[in-house]
Amino acid sequence: MACRDSDDKQQRRFNLTDLKHQAVEYYRNNEVPQRLEEVLNTMFYQRPEDFYGYLANYFGGLSKPPVICKLAGKRILDGIGQPTLEVEVTCRIREREKRVCSSTISSHAEMLENASTEAFDADEKERRESVNTAVEWINESLNEMFRGLQPTDQDNIDKLLGEYFSEKAEEDKVRREAEKEKETQEAVPPVSHPQPAAPQSGKKKGAKQGKKASIVEKPILPAEPAEPIVKGSMAVGCISLALAKTAAIISEIPLYMHIALLKANQEAPKELAVPLPMITVLSCGKSSPGKLNLMKEVMLIPPAWLTVKQAIKRCLNIQKQLMKLTEPPVQLPSSMGEGKKSTSRDAKKAPPPVLRKMSHLGCLVIGSESLEHPLTLIQTACANLSLELGTDVYLGLNCAAQELMDYSKGKYEILFGIHKSAEEMVDVYLELTKKFPSIKTFIDPLRKEDKQQWIVLRNTLGAKCHLIAEDSCRNVSKLLEDDDDTSTPKCRGFILKYTNETKISDLVQVKQRLDDRKQTCTLGSPDGESIDDSLVDLAVGLGTKFIKLGGLSRGERVTKYNRLLAIEEELSKNGRLCEKDERDLFDVEEEEEEEEEDEFDCTDFDTGTVPAAL
Repeated sequence: MACRDSDDKQQRRFNLTDLKHQAVEYYRNNEVPQRLEEVLNTMFYQRPEDFYGYLANYFGGLSKPPVICKLAGKRILDGIGQPTLEVEVTCRIREREKRVCSSTISSHAEMLENASTEAFDADEKERRESVNTAVEWINESLNEMFRGLQPTDQDNIDKLLGEYFSEKAEEDKVRREAEKEKETQEAVPPVSHPQPAAPQSGKKKGAKQGKKASIVEKPILPAEPAEPIVKGSMAVGCISLALAKTAAIISEIPLYMHIALLKANQEAPKELAVPLPMITVLSCGKSSPGKLNLMKEVMLIPPAWLTVKQAIKRCLNIQKQLMKLTEPPVQLPSSMGEGKKSTSRDAKKAPPPVLRKMSHLGCLVIGSESLEHPLTLIQTACANLSLELGTDVYLGLNCAAQELMDYSKGKYEILFGIHKSAEEMVDVYLELTKKFPSIKTFIDPLRKEDKQQWIVLRNTLGAKCHLIAEDSCRNVSKLLEDDDDTSTPKCRGFILKYTNETKISDLVQVKQRLDDRKQTCTLGSPDGESIDDSLVDLAVGLGTKFIKLGGLSRGERVTKYNRLLAIEEELSKNGRLCEKDERDLFDVEEEEEEEEEDEFDCTDFDTGTVPAAL
């Protein structure tokens, strides 16, 4: 019995000795004695007030980089009550799972206006299905795909997202083709029995028909079919943005600095410029009351020498003046003896205020009967504030011409009942700039299909204004595929929107390509916005010249303006705010592109005629 106890003690002694050797080897392999000696010696001389906080920071810097452990997709509502997507990122940081951040992306770039009830229902159904599909992608396959990856490796993340989306897009294409083929097979034309020929009613009627058929409107290029949106594609853009925000938080830098590092290949820029805001104050588009359709957005562009804070204050003052100018006058009773009865009767007859409808764009909607009316209103508002248009503030117009085309007539309906051809539209804009030389920007003045007139307009107004395309670059990824620049109009720049399958690396590449072509890059917010203010950080980090956020109303848009203010203040405090030159912002001299012009100057695509010179 005593011998057995002695053997057990000796075995335990051997086990303990073995454990000690294993522990020494383990700590030595991980350089624990060396690190402890190093930090203790340093602390002795520095004598930090927070002893264990110093140790935590020291050893935290030696920890393994964080990795993704969970992606969670959720369905939420955007600023106009439409369903949209939110992604939450959880990482494993220092042996603990921690929720780092979330990101939200709009489901669509635009919302329908003046559409039928059936179109609204179909659009709402499509949004709902797209969001549900995106949530399913994220919570299942994408969550598994990204588990264990480092959120700081943006290139690898976007590469995986691009490959994943390509597979889903191909599946969606096959599905659509199968559905189309099935519909074609089901739509079998009924067997028609020959009918006896109707008796001729005379040659006069036939002559009239022939005469009517001979009068044909000038043909126009039909609108290019809209590329179908892959349901669930917003999961790609939302994850790319969410992981970029995660990387910035982990690196303890602002998102705009993280984007700037990605753009400059991890070289920190010495200075960053804050983009100039295009602030929408009025909407006189197709959905507004009154005859005017052409001006979906009338924007104020502050001069470059103003700070963002000064610019927003100035534009707010102008907006207040516009509200006063458009309020109907209060009709007082003709005599005080008529009493309350007369007062109440006159009050009932008074028309309701015009500017009580707030657009989803965050601006006021007014009804105008002429092209000059909204611009004259702004001119009067500026005069009341002792401001001069063209010096203290500039104008920009979002024409959204693609929404105004009446295909039955082949012309743009710029005012109710007044139609203009693409050639006549050039004259309209030329006349507007003569009356209001403070106009410095036209957005979508023509359809993207009217490429001939884009060139004529550029040659006519290119030295005075920025001609910017927005509708033709809804899909940022497609811009990268267009190497020969044939699918976009010949313009001064583009407005990019971060929606659907757009990735952070796509924005960086497109911005670099536009810089190489000396074209202006503007980042714009979609119609259905959320309170996620990351768009501002993207614009600052990419170095865009302008940012288009809508009006100074609605919380989801004001949030972004507040973020713009905060970034400007932070850069100024750190001495990294780049001063903008007025000449650089409105230097719209055109580059020599004789070869491109020769392709279009000879003949018109549709009629074979030489366009009229202006």
